Amino acid sequence: MAEETAIREEFQSKRRVKKAMLWIAILSMIMLFAGLTSAYIVRQAEGQWLYFDLPNTFYISTAMIILSSIALLPLVKFAKRNNYNGIIISLLSSLVFGILFSFFQFQAWGELVDLGIFFTGANSNAAGSYLYVITGVHLAHLAGGLLSLAFTLVKALMKRYNETNFVGLELTATYWHFLDILWIYLLLFLMYIR
Repeated sequence: MAEETAIREEFQSKRRVKKAMLWIAILSMIMLFAGLTSAYIVRQAEGQWLYFDLPNTFYISTAMIILSSIALLPLVKFAKRNNYNGIIISLLSSLVFGILFSFFQFQAWGELVDLGIFFTGANSNAAGSYLYVITGVHLAHLAGGLLSLAFTLVKALMKRYNETNFVGLELTATYWHFLDILWIYLLLFLMYIR
């Protein structure tokens, strides 16, 4: 009994530390994107700003990341019930929708190029450059989220998560939900701050 209590206390202690580290990382990302969106507003106010509609593909990618986040909602409940198939289906679904999000982001960049909106060069404009930077930095963070989902999925396939060990699932889901919320904020920002 004492040994079981010690194991639980150690698990809770590690869980708190890992969650705190994740939240510090999330706060630093919030600061990064606050800086980028603030710079966008300041540069826009200087003038010579190209106004254009966002490609519709951004909205399709938004649906993909929302579905990806929804797929993770029951993840911890599955672990607490030792439902290994549920864990795997949840992670795999989220990973597939996350990859589709990335695919549609690249499609949207292609559409921007087709419209003559470039990241850099003689024909570029700050409006397009900021759009590429903001969406690109988000996509870079999302790549980390995809790696986390893939790593967590591999561990789930090895049945490493259960009713007493699910902190990896919590951390992965928290980070992924953050990326989802961040993308929705960025999309709304890009749609309405014009």
